[in-house]
Amino acid sequence: MRKAKVNIKICIGCGGCASVCPKNAISLKKGKSVIDLKKCIGCGNCTNVCPTEAIELGEIK
Repeated sequence: MRKAKVNIKICIGCGGCASVCPKNAISLKKGKSVIDLKKCIGCGNCTNVCPTEAIELGEIK
């Protein structure tokens, strides 16, 4: 199953990803995006709005 993953080294904490997540799976903690993998449905909305390309979809076992 595909899930979103954040590269916290390049995340700028803008919150754009959290605002487009249909399952409210993304929150900001200490100025960085954090994804709740139990809620993430792998839709890719977050990857499309991230200005630094800090989020990517990958296979989770």
